[in-house]
Amino acid sequence: MSSEELTVADGAEATAEATAVAEAAAAATYAVVADVNVRSGPGTSYGKVGRLRAGSRVSIACQRPGETVTGPTGTSKIWDRIGSGRYVSDTYVKTGSNGYVAPRC
Repeated sequence: MSSEELTVADGAEATAEATAVAEAAAAATYAVVADVNVRSGPGTSYGKVGRLRAGSRVSIACQRPGETVTGPTGTSKIWDRIGSGRYVSDTYVKTGSNGYVAPRC
């Protein structure tokens, strides 16, 4: 193989790996650890658009900083977008991390 062919092959492998990682993250669901209001944005001043019960599971599309909240898993300013215009504080979701587990919104 020429060096050009190796570069193309390496690039294709990197793209396939990045796609697999993104698909795995999208397929992951996380447990809600306590009843929580779903908000239209990343803070408690945003309107309520729903409610999740403890034990339900959510997929996190992306995460962004917002209002700092103290909840069952600690204190954090990370908010999880679980759908279009649907956010919950990361302190109510058991992600296994104190940091970001999904791309930033």
